[in-house]
Amino acid sequence: MSEANELRQKVEDALDKVRPSLEADGGGVELVGITEDNVAEVRLRGACKGCPMSQMTLAMGIGRVLRQEVPEIEDVRAVD
Repeated sequence: MSEANELRQKVEDALDKVRPSLEADGGGVELVGITEDNVAEVRLRGACKGCPMSQMTLAMGIGRVLRQEVPEIEDVRAVD
């Protein structure tokens, strides 16, 4: 497996840890890609999309877990 695919799999595994709590509130998250400078780009779905708390969810929930589980990830950014 290439380094890029390995990193993507690590990020997907980390996202799997936060998905149940997002789904419990009717939301979700999808990994769109990882930039060359190791920024994970994610798309918030369902109730998370447009939720007033989505930026906090992204920073304090998804971002924290990703940086903890995958130290190579520098940041997390929501994309449309």
